[in-house]
Amino acid sequence: MVQTEAFVMLSAVLFVMGTLGVLVRRNAILVFMSVELMLNAANLSFVAFAKHWQNLDGHLFVFFVMTVAAAEVAVGLALIVTIFRSKQSIDIDELHQMEG
Repeated sequence: MVQTEAFVMLSAVLFVMGTLGVLVRRNAILVFMSVELMLNAANLSFVAFAKHWQNLDGHLFVFFVMTVAAAEVAVGLALIVTIFRSKQSIDIDELHQMEG
């Protein structure tokens, strides 16, 4: 049986990878995917601790985080598509030059 520490360590690695993706990438879709990776890392730690303490509250938190992530995907992708239609680019560095 896999120990809780292994799940927490994997969660930490995934969260750090997502954080680095947000900080380093300039493509809006890759930044968006990195934020999703960070949310999934948090979900993994919630489930690991819920399993460790034999409590279902962690699963309930995961359900709410997944709901928020689904809403984020809908709104975020709509914004990215709108920005691409107007700018013909999704480069984050060009967004600070938006006028109007």
